[in-house]
This record gives sequence, C-alpha cells and structure tokens, in this order.
Amino acid sequence: MLKQFDHGSTGAEVLEGQDLTGKRVVITGASVGLGAETARLLAQVGAETVLGVRDVAAGEKVAEKIARETGRAPQVLHLDLASLASVRDFAARLGDQPIHVLINNAGVMATPFGKTADGFETQIGVNHFGHFLLTKLLMPALLKGAPSRVVQLSSAGHIWSGVDFDDMHFERRPYDPWISYGQSKSANVLFAVELTRRYGSQGVIANAVMPGRIGETGLGRYATDATRQSIPTMSAAAPTAGSPVNNLPKTLAQGVATTIWAVVAPQFATEGGYYLEDCQIAAPWSEENPRRGVKDYALDAAAATRLWDISEAAVAAR
Repeated sequence: MLKQFDHGSTGAEVLEGQDLTGKRVVITGASVGLGAETARLLAQVGAETVLGVRDVAAGEKVAEKIARETGRAPQVLHLDLASLASVRDFAARLGDQPIHVLINNAGVMATPFGKTADGFETQIGVNHFGHFLLTKLLMPALLKGAPSRVVQLSSAGHIWSGVDFDDMHFERRPYDPWISYGQSKSANVLFAVELTRRYGSQGVIANAVMPGRIGETGLGRYATDATRQSIPTMSAAAPTAGSPVNNLPKTLAQGVATTIWAVVAPQFATEGGYYLEDCQIAAPWSEENPRRGVKDYALDAAAATRLWDISEAAVAAR
C-alpha cells in the first residue's frame, strides 16, 4: 500500500526509501529556499543535481554544503530567467546528457512594474516565458531521459487571475502586482497541462505544484508594506475563510514535500497535467474553501494550447 502524505509531511518523509542514483535533476532558483532544500534532499538519495542560479557565488555555497553532507557535488550554472539569451546559454552548457527531472522552481512575486530583457512583463516573463524556453530547449534531453518529469512551481495565488490573452503584459490595463503574479502562476499550470498533452505519450510528464505558505524562501523580497496591504481576497463571499489546515504556514522542510512527491510518486510516471497541493491532486476551487483547490481556467485545455502557441512564437521572435 502506498504511503499517504499531507499538509504536514516533509520532503524527507516523502523520500524515505527512494533511490535516485543515476538520475539527473535540473533545478532552477536553487541558491536559496525551496530550490536549495529540494536539491539537498534529492542529492541525499543519490540524484545528480544541477543548480541553475542567478547568483553563482550563492549557488556555490549551497553546492559546497550539499557536497559536504552527501558526498555529491552539484553542478552550478548561471541562469537568469529574465533573459532569453541567458536561458539559451544555460541550456547549451548543460549539453545533451539525459535529464530525468526538471524542476522549474525559480520565480518572482509582486514585483514593481517592469520588463525583462526581451520585453516581457517581469512576472510572466520570469515565471513563465523563461521557463517555457528552458523546457523547450531541454526537451531533447528530457526525451533521452524518459520516463522523465517536469515540475512547475505554481501557487494558490493563481486564483487571482487567469491568463489575459488580450493584454498579457499590462500594456493597456493598469498594472497590479498581485494580478500579474496570479496570471503567471495560472500560466505555470497551463504549461504543465499542455506539455503533458504534447509529450506524455513519449514519456515526459509535467505537473504544477503549490508548495504552501512558507516564510523562508525569499519570494516576497519585492513586496513593500503597501503591496502587502493590497493583496486581493481569496473570495468575495468568504474573504478570510479557508480550511484551518491550509491557513497554517509550512516550514521549509514541509514546503518541498509536494515538489518531491511530484518527482517520485509512481503515478506521475504516466499521469500529469495536474495541480498538486499538500501531496494530493487538488480538488476544484470553491467559494466555501477559497484557500485550497485549483481554478478551472488553470486547467483549461484550450487555454493551455493557446498559451503554448503564443509562447512558442514569442520566444522564437526574440
């Protein structure tokens, strides 16, 4: 009988009894927080890890710590998801060795309005378009490593907005940092849906993950006091409601559990396109329990295909 995990489970508990020796795992945003802890735990069970980081010095410190603890030294490579040129360089430096797991962990949240080096609005540029191009470039290696998995870090914040295909980059509507963040997190889920549709039959499966409320990730570094005070409610009908469990913050050890579950759970060798939370496939979002679940627009197959086609054209043109 398979073990059952929940909100309080830790990544170490999910990995108990697992052996990832010979598996190559690429993790973005791995110099701090969830990415660093995920890399550490996966190395403990034998994985060969590659850390994609903006701050190489910080990434090297993480790698040194992992090497001391596990005897396995991660490879550290520079990666700036706000620059498609950097994404292409990172992918080229990885070479053509098989990749068994790609964890698209890096992200930004509630940034002031800005644009990436390629003209994308910052949050969807980093959280979606950078990872989209990276995954596309690494697809030959993922196919070589099949059965392989792609894990997209999403968020409960996806409930604040679906993808606005008419004004994705806030060129005509007023910029709202939380709506922008929500849009980018919905894009992460849609990407998992479409990637699985396109590549699942070839052995590459993708899922999106809600890690939980975690204070030690650095994700909120851009949010000002004013920005935090403007966070939208989860539900007009129940603005402060939600299950008592999901209102509880998680430790870093607990925050990586669902990501690791997506990496090792047997069912995700052949099933994907899900939004996962608390080591479960999420239920549909509802007004009665607004802090949990997934909005239907984030799983919409037509929207997923549309976003893929737009993204493919956008990164090819830059």
